[in-house]
Amino acid sequence: MQQPQPDPTPVEPTKMGVGRAIAVLTSGGDAQGMNAAVRATVRVGLYTGAKVFFVHEGYQGLVDGGDNIRPATWESVSMMLQLGGTVIGSARCQEFRTKEGRAKAACNLVKLGITNLCVIGGDGSLTGANQFRNEWSELLAELVHAGKITSDEAKKSSHLNIVGMVGSIDNDFCGTDMTIGTDSALHRIMEVVDAITTTAQSHQRTFILEVMGRHCGYLALVTALACGADWVFIPEMPPEEKWEDHLCRRLAETRRSSRLNVIIVAEGAMDKNGKPITSNQIKHLVSERLGYDTRATVLGHVQRGGTPSAFDRILGSRMGVEAVMALLEATPDTPACVVSLSGNTAVRLPLMECVQVTKDVSKAMAEGRYEDAVKLRGKSFENNWNTYKLLAHMHPPDVKSNVSVAILNVGAPCAGMNAAVRSAVRIGITQGHHMLAVHDGFEGLAQGLVKPITWTEVGGWTGKGGSMLGTKRTLPAKVMEEISLNIAKFNIHGLIIIGGFEAFVGGLELLAGRQKYEELCIPIVMIPATVSNNVPGSDFSIGADTALNTITSTCDRIKQSAAGTKRRVFIIETMGGYCGYLATVAGLASGADAAYIFEEHFNIHDLKVNVEHLVEKMKTTVKRGLILRNEKCNPNYTTDFIFSLYSEEGKGVFDCRKNVLGHMQQGGTPTPFDRNFGTKMGAKAVLWLTDKLKECYRHGRIFANTPGSACVLGMRKRTLMFQPLDELRDQTDFEHRIPKTEWWLKLRPIMKILAKYKINLDTSEHAHMEHVIQKRSPVLMPV
Repeated sequence: MQQPQPDPTPVEPTKMGVGRAIAVLTSGGDAQGMNAAVRATVRVGLYTGAKVFFVHEGYQGLVDGGDNIRPATWESVSMMLQLGGTVIGSARCQEFRTKEGRAKAACNLVKLGITNLCVIGGDGSLTGANQFRNEWSELLAELVHAGKITSDEAKKSSHLNIVGMVGSIDNDFCGTDMTIGTDSALHRIMEVVDAITTTAQSHQRTFILEVMGRHCGYLALVTALACGADWVFIPEMPPEEKWEDHLCRRLAETRRSSRLNVIIVAEGAMDKNGKPITSNQIKHLVSERLGYDTRATVLGHVQRGGTPSAFDRILGSRMGVEAVMALLEATPDTPACVVSLSGNTAVRLPLMECVQVTKDVSKAMAEGRYEDAVKLRGKSFENNWNTYKLLAHMHPPDVKSNVSVAILNVGAPCAGMNAAVRSAVRIGITQGHHMLAVHDGFEGLAQGLVKPITWTEVGGWTGKGGSMLGTKRTLPAKVMEEISLNIAKFNIHGLIIIGGFEAFVGGLELLAGRQKYEELCIPIVMIPATVSNNVPGSDFSIGADTALNTITSTCDRIKQSAAGTKRRVFIIETMGGYCGYLATVAGLASGADAAYIFEEHFNIHDLKVNVEHLVEKMKTTVKRGLILRNEKCNPNYTTDFIFSLYSEEGKGVFDCRKNVLGHMQQGGTPTPFDRNFGTKMGAKAVLWLTDKLKECYRHGRIFANTPGSACVLGMRKRTLMFQPLDELRDQTDFEHRIPKTEWWLKLRPIMKILAKYKINLDTSEHAHMEHVIQKRSPVLMPV
């Protein structure tokens, strides 16, 4: 279908919705983060000048009408960001499946002048919405004929726009990398896995954990990756025949070097004949065949519960903004769409294409085309599966490569570093390499603190915070000669540097040192790992997600401490050096009123505007305010200064408290995202090194001196890519230790709009409609 060309004259964002009405509903199973999506839809809708309505109890509320469809206000979505489930309720509705039910729903919408519907739910809910839209004209004609609405009312509501957001903890909707609720469900699962691991190790037990996923194995697969499970059962890829023998053999081998075994089972797991594989069945098998003390735990609805993770709040907020824009820009020719996430980019996809591909997955599984099913699930799922297969079991090749690869951590420690080391070590061993661990960073390399590291030594590292190898901030320039001597002494052929900005600078120094020291002419890859997320060449760094969740949950607790007291504003200082990532994104995730950062210059006038805005806001029903300040945003407007300013100006309206979060942001166990991200980065780095080593092998030795042989592995928008260190030099502000351009600055206007500032939202870069069908592998295209 030919897409209509956008109007060349831009509409003022605050006028886009004038005279329009938007309704928002949540349907199907609840998922953490739905409230963030509802909040963003309501507030951005109001910001554009539209009327916004809540539909309580999903489609049932749409059919019943009356008090179930109520106007939403700014204050009515206050303090709902951190709540799990869905505040506006969800219900299964048989009546909406009938044409009579849909006619009642249409009548209720027409009477209120609502022609824009935002549906947050799974594929069933979204398919129902699309059917409703397709029948709209027919339903209106019937209602006019029955005398329930007038011809004039029907004319005013002649077209219904539908936009969907996918809320599902199973991540079972094709077209989006992550659905709202998936990350939070993984948080719940990993909390249980970490707790179970400690008791299992105490008693040398085997634990079988059943997680949700009747038709999709995403939760099980990522859990297995994030905890280093011995085996995973997922519906998309049933085990081979005689899997029972293979499983018992693997558990017996693992038990020789580990005190525990962990098996993850998706609730929809089955064998190649379509027969279910249950946690109890596996428990009996392991107990009877191996005699191991075995326990099975079915997690159930605990996975749906609890507070949403920072990722789900940001995802819900970004999707809510995009959904409102998609509704207001839609024309009668625009197909109903879902707003979703691809890598780090918001995209719009035709709803029914996504539903079709989701159905194609089920069809492929039913027909035994399991490889196709994994591909259809999308690149993210496929990458996870391929990484799991590489890491699941030790398969050292018969012929060793005679290559030694060294791994070191550089800079401040952060959660997820150990996951990257573990996967790099294990993938290296499967490639036939001799793996070396360097303790204490470049300083340790200069001092010769280099030891071989084995498959079993890194067991259980994925869930450990900090750096098991030890890390220092020392840069290599001062000890270059000693480093070059030890590279020769330990016969190091390739180097993996995992760390933050010091690791990046250190990599550049090694690159420069190649002119003087031939020993440095080896392939080098740097994996960004720092809570500050300030490494050029990557949108995300390992460790930043864990820090973000720590800040967000701390902000929740701090805000909650004021419950029942008078109005209070909290001033909170975050880490990040000169990089404002943590302050900005935590501000979006915790509903901050302002976030002061170095990258966005502010002066006394801006501070005055912020204070006055908060004073006015606190005169309404809103009782709490939150201000975040990045530690190095301004040398004069310190945390103490901002605290004193707000305290003085808020007298009689609110009082203030301040908190400096400090090093707690660097600690803790890694989040599922950081474990999974670290695991994939470590694996990808070793596979790249392996290829580079083959390229650089000349006359019996390794010689690498091209710019492309020293790279940063980073996430850029949608893909993990290798970029030469030398090319990233020009993209770096070395004085302030940040990249010159930062993608997350585009999130700042969203945060301000959600805090009720009347600023311009840049709509020039909104997502365009893409297609899912074309993305499929050629072998899967219909003949």
